[in-house]
Amino acid sequence: MMELIVGLLTGFLGSLFGLGGGFILVPFLTFIGYDIHRAVGTSSASIVFTALSATLAYHRQKKVRYKIGALLASSSVVGAYIGALLTSYIPARELEVIFGIVMIYVAIRMIFKKENEGKDSYSKTLILIGGFAAGVLSGLLGVGGGIVNVPLLVHAGLTIHEAVATSSFTIIFTATSGAVKHTLLGNTDFNALVFLVPGLILGAQLGALVAKRTKSGRLRLLFSAVVIILALKMIL
Repeated sequence: MMELIVGLLTGFLGSLFGLGGGFILVPFLTFIGYDIHRAVGTSSASIVFTALSATLAYHRQKKVRYKIGALLASSSVVGAYIGALLTSYIPARELEVIFGIVMIYVAIRMIFKKENEGKDSYSKTLILIGGFAAGVLSGLLGVGGGIVNVPLLVHAGLTIHEAVATSSFTIIFTATSGAVKHTLLGNTDFNALVFLVPGLILGAQLGALVAKRTKSGRLRLLFSAVVIILALKMIL
């Protein structure tokens, strides 16, 4: 029952903010007794279902920018595989602190950034580099990568709604790449997935619905607040 509730919450918040939901799942799984590697691996597999459900919902809203999302995914899948591989060799602590500080800065910038018009004014090089960084983070820490994707896409010219939707689409590929590697390493608990997945799918649908009804400025502010909280958690 607890897994179903956590899955529902994870799917909702992951879809609402385009983050995947690993920031909830990893702490929960470690709290109930999973070691960090198994928690990250199971989280990576779970996020695939959140992203699929969210993308379907945002597709119906016509918010997914598939061309940009595919470009972002092309480098993020490589990064996710490398990040998952690195979990066997390096501690994530130093990366968490550095990443947390950078994301606080990014979140503050997003709060004061003017709304974009969704124009194709993005740099392909920036998207590729950002996608790779998001992928490494996803594979190493078990998060979906949206914590990098959304600010990057907003900076590239997408509206916050398009950024959240496109991030969800990209996370399908990022999380799958990391999940495959973690499964090969024996870090995925499929028994846990059976109880998590129904909640993840339903929660993602609800999150996309709420996002559609939330004004851009408010959604950007809420996203930034969540990122700052996550960043502080990483640092502390």
